Amino acid sequence: MALPARPSPTPVLAAIDVGTNAVRLELARPDAEGSLETLHQERDPIRPGEGVFTTGEMPPETADRLLSTLRRYAALCRRHKAQVRAVATSALREARNQQDIVRRVHEEAGLELEVVSGKEEARLICLGVLHRKPANTRSLLVDIGGGSTEVAIATGEKPDELWSLSLGSVRLTEVFDTARAVTPKQLRLMRSFVEETLHKTLPEKLPALPRVALGSSGTIGAVVGFAAAENGGNATVRQLTQTVEALAKMPPERRRKRFDPRRADIIVSGAVILEGVARHLGVESVSVVNRGLRDGLLVDLLYRQDETREDHSLADAAIVMGQRFRFDEKHARQVARLSLALFDGLASLHQLPLSVRPHLEVAALLHDIGTAVSYERHHRHTYYLIHNADIPGLADREREIIARVARYHRRSPPELSHSGMAGLTPSEARRVRKLATLLRLANALDHSHHQPIRDFKVTDGREAVTLHLHARQPLDLELWNVEREVASFRKVFGKRLAIQVHSTGR
Repeated sequence: MALPARPSPTPVLAAIDVGTNAVRLELARPDAEGSLETLHQERDPIRPGEGVFTTGEMPPETADRLLSTLRRYAALCRRHKAQVRAVATSALREARNQQDIVRRVHEEAGLELEVVSGKEEARLICLGVLHRKPANTRSLLVDIGGGSTEVAIATGEKPDELWSLSLGSVRLTEVFDTARAVTPKQLRLMRSFVEETLHKTLPEKLPALPRVALGSSGTIGAVVGFAAAENGGNATVRQLTQTVEALAKMPPERRRKRFDPRRADIIVSGAVILEGVARHLGVESVSVVNRGLRDGLLVDLLYRQDETREDHSLADAAIVMGQRFRFDEKHARQVARLSLALFDGLASLHQLPLSVRPHLEVAALLHDIGTAVSYERHHRHTYYLIHNADIPGLADREREIIARVARYHRRSPPELSHSGMAGLTPSEARRVRKLATLLRLANALDHSHHQPIRDFKVTDGREAVTLHLHARQPLDLELWNVEREVASFRKVFGKRLAIQVHSTGR
């Protein structure tokens, strides 16, 4: 009698956050209910952003401290055989020597350090704070970091709007030199600067918002804890204003007794930012939550493992971007639908992981946005626009792969020798070739932009792949363009391409 198979061990997930004030590591394991059990946490207050906002570079001694910390974190992750996502936020985003530091992290610590955009940071914070929130609950979230402040409006755990502001407690402290004493003039200037930045970044008219904002950072926790010592983790706007005044008047040595010494240096700036954001958003109070970016990284890793989970957030973000460039939405959606049908029907042929399916969908939705620049060579313009886009939910390398796939939707096929394939690893090049070939075929099937194909099915035979097309009108243009893709398809997938057309009428 065969013994029952042992269940595979639950993987350990690791989140590494290189912030402006500190570097943090959290190791966690998902349980049967989908919750995350923390196994280990570390925090090293090495202040990676110190000096970056005034000099534009991370000093060599700071970079060395960072590398030493990340080598230790990497060793812990290897010991637990953890799946890791390591991100850096505003300090490294703005450092001129960013690429050199990312390279060193890869070479010396063996970690892929991802410098995330402000919107992706906001999305991850939102995911961490609001994980498993009831689907119809509206939330307003604020997170004040050392270099930036993130604001999110969400329904359930899904963000509706995301903003990242160039306001942070370390940044403001360095710009206005308020680590020690704060004069009334400095306070006025700081408040004016915060107000001006808020008006420039946040829209004048916001939708109806919850009356209580959720504050998720250590700075907010310290400010609210001081402001509302009697009623716990909730402070009114009036209390925040009183706190700003009190902290600004407080001698530096008293601030250091009341707060952690490194927090004490930046607490006035943090309080000014929180007061300004709360007033601008029109909330009544701010409530502290003890979750944030690290939690979001862990939840994101958890979701990426679940191949049964449907997440339309990337497609939604792509459609919003497409609308900004006035794309042909009906054509884009049709090409995406056909691309995904090909991906699903040919899974045993292409043997790509299900995790790249959303990447094909984004490439299909955005393949024509380059026409907003010029129709001529619009595939190259599409590459440039996606490559430089801020699409929440995508790592930089994922966005690069998507940009390459979209770039190859027309003209030159994605041959390994083509200049547009330079810089890809062998596995990335194979992925781009396969996804781009599916996209080219899907695009050919709606070449007229009139969506003549009503129903579509693909079958994978021993020697040929057959497309079963149910058309509502003639397909002459589409079939002519599909024929142009036959040779490329056979070269990539090693099979003939056959077509069967069935007319269904209008």
